[in-house]
Parts: sequence; structure tokens; C-alpha cells
Amino acid sequence: MERIDGVDVGKNVWDRIGKHNGIIHMVLIATKPDIIKQFPLIDELKRQKEFVLVVHSGQHYDWNLSGGMEKEFGITPDFNLNVRGSLYEQQAQIIQRLGSVLAVMHKMKKKVIPYTYGDTTTAVAGGIASYLNKYAAGHVEAGLRTMTPPKEAFFDILKNDFDVEAYYEKLKSGDGWKKGSYEPFPEQFDTRAAAPSAGIHFAPTELNRKHLLDEGYSEKRIFVVGNPVADALRFAEKHVKDSTIFERFPQLEADNLVRFCIHRRENVSNLHRFKSLYKAMVSLVEANKTVLLISLGATERALQEFNLKKNVEQLAGKHKNFVYSPVWPLYTDVVAAMRKCRAVATDSGSIQEETNTLGVPGVVLRFNSDRPESVFCGSNTIAPPMKADVVAKIIREVMDNDSLNKKMRASQKLYGVDVSKKTVDIVKKVTNRENLFELFEHEQLGLDKEPFWEKGQADW
Repeated sequence: MERIDGVDVGKNVWDRIGKHNGIIHMVLIATKPDIIKQFPLIDELKRQKEFVLVVHSGQHYDWNLSGGMEKEFGITPDFNLNVRGSLYEQQAQIIQRLGSVLAVMHKMKKKVIPYTYGDTTTAVAGGIASYLNKYAAGHVEAGLRTMTPPKEAFFDILKNDFDVEAYYEKLKSGDGWKKGSYEPFPEQFDTRAAAPSAGIHFAPTELNRKHLLDEGYSEKRIFVVGNPVADALRFAEKHVKDSTIFERFPQLEADNLVRFCIHRRENVSNLHRFKSLYKAMVSLVEANKTVLLISLGATERALQEFNLKKNVEQLAGKHKNFVYSPVWPLYTDVVAAMRKCRAVATDSGSIQEETNTLGVPGVVLRFNSDRPESVFCGSNTIAPPMKADVVAKIIREVMDNDSLNKKMRASQKLYGVDVSKKTVDIVKKVTNRENLFELFEHEQLGLDKEPFWEKGQADW
């Protein structure tokens, strides 16, 4: 693999590109969640014998966040942008490096469809690089918009006698929920800013489609296909018997298991929010719940910053029912353990989809959700990081109240089947009849297709 201007280029990649005359499907991967969710799309494109290039931005590069799953899914990137640094540095590097790659393809007069995913830094920066080279992205998992319950719901649960199941039902109704939150940071900005670069939007649900329509995107370019997490989970469940995770952590086979994940910037950068969630977790450990804490880089930084690192290590040493672990590199292990959970407590976005699809009750450790449909259908509920005892009470009730737990498990599954096949089929159908980008008004109006229109274009 050679490196040109910071970009690793696979063997014979440019030769392959030069010899191909049809559409080039360029799938961008960046973080652990979008490696998981873009894998089925890569697999489906190859199954349909399309020409596929995989571009890894390098946003996640550690073995347990990237390399392990690349091996598990059989993904070999054709380009690696090798981005590093702060968020703004990563965005600038992606725009420059991916932009340079696409500029060469543009000069070669290649037809390229970049597939950006969801709400990552790579989605917005990759979209900009594509747009400025006049390539329309296919935005996978489009239309994620955070919605927040009315503040009265949060003040109600501060009362000592608040009823968790009644609170769950109130949130489920969706009454008074509003858009406009900046959380999660920066993901909510990223998904909004990625949308204008898309020539086609693949919305997971009707609610996502409505968000996009409300923002003025063309109805003919928005398709509700489900979420590719459903395809990834189907793959993992086929291989879950091969997982060795319970050999390494036999205590995770307990019937009172709760998985914790705290890594959102708004939670890990704020002392009160982080300690509220941390103390709630500790109280569950001390109440003999089996707790699995998956600690990401951001979690570790918060533990260090707020002087809790030694505390969590002592907790793990004292309580056999507490597993304190870094991220696992294999998705199959993640799914094997999640299926055993009585509940999952998380501030993740993708895990809200996984709990819904797997039928595992989810407790969202935020004030809101960018997957609000999963709260409205009843598979997830919200435990805002205000007070440790409130968070712990909601989690305990979800775990111990059989009626509530069964209700959450039986909720509607939202995210579809064969999502990647639907996505590829739609792309092929749309591109067979029209260009993905009609940037200018004479194209929008179809005037350039009229017989009086003089053909010709300067490529500036």
C-alpha cells in the first residue's frame, strides 16, 4: 500500500478505477458504528457485482474500535485518509484528502456515488468533499433529529413518589416533544450538515422522512428503507454461537445483567452529569445487579479528569458482579452479551436501535433522544442525568418490574429487514433514470433536456 499526501492507497486501486466505465460506489467508513452499519451495504454491493471502493477516514483506528471489525466483516479499505487530531482538524483533513481523491476521479470523468453514514464527522466532511466535486452523496441513516420531552417531565421525576411506569407511558405518548437540541455534540450538527450534500436520503423511519421533508428536501429523493443495523445484527446473530465472551466473563450469564455505556461529550465533559450516571451505576453494583461497564476513550478521560479512575478500579476488584472493560473488538461478542441483558443503559445512539431490534429494554442516559421513535414505540425510555438516585430508580424499575420489562421487550421493531438490498436497489433505479445531482435551475426544470437547449459544459 502506498501513501500519497497522507492517504494510503491500496494496490492497483487506480488501475481498477481507470478501467471501469460504470458507476463507482464509494462507501465511507469512519467510526465503530458506521463500520458496523456500512458493512452490510458493502457486502450487498459486492453481491450485486457492483464496483465498490471502501474509504476509511481513520476517524477510529484502534484495533478494538476498527481493526477487529474490519477483520470480522472482511473489509479491506481501498483508501485510508489517516485523519488525526481535534474535530476541526479531522474535518479539514477529510475535506482535503477525500476531496483530492475525488478530484482525480472527476478529471477522469468517473461517475461516483459516495455513501456517507449518519451523524459522524466523516459524514459531514465527506459530504462537503463530494459536493464540491459535484458528486452527490447517498446519505445512509439520514434524517436523525434529536427530540426532547417537555421540561415538566423532568421536574416530575424529581418528586420522591414519582411512578416510573407512568413516566414511561407519558414519554411514550410523544406529547410536547420538540426538535432543536444541540445534543449529541457534535453528532447532531454533523447529521444536519451532511444532509445538503446528499442527492438521495435513506431514512430509517417515517419520522426521519418527515424531518427531512420539513427541512425542504425533495420528496422524490427521500426513501424510507429501515436502518442497516438490522442487517448487521442478523449477521451477528448467525455467528453468536461462535462468541467466546462468556468464557472470558462467565458472570455475564447472570439473569440480572445491565450493560452501561457513558461516552457522549455532553455527559463526560460535565462533572454533575457524569457523576450522576456513575453513582447510579455504582448503586446498582452495590445492590448486586450484574453490571458491565464498557469504557470508551471518552469514558476513561472523564474517569481521570473527575478523579474516579482509582474508585472504579477498586469497585471492579471488590465486586465480582462488576465487569469493567474496554470496548470489545468483535461485534458478535457485543451482540452475544447484549442479548443476555435484562436492560441496557446507554447514551449511545446506535445502541438505541440495537435494543429495539433485539427486544432488550433500553434506558437512554440523556435528556433527549436522536432516535425518539424508539421511545415512542416503547422499547426505550429516558433517564436524564440529573440525580443518581433518579437514574438508578428508572433502571431498577425497568429491570425488576416484570410487566414493564415485558412491555418494552414486546414493543414494535422499527428498523426493517434487508435494508442494504433496498438501498442498493433504489440507487440503481434512480440512477438509471436521472442524475443524482441536478445542481442548477435549468437542470431542475429539465430545460437541458429540451431540443432547443444547446449542449456543452465548462468544467470549472
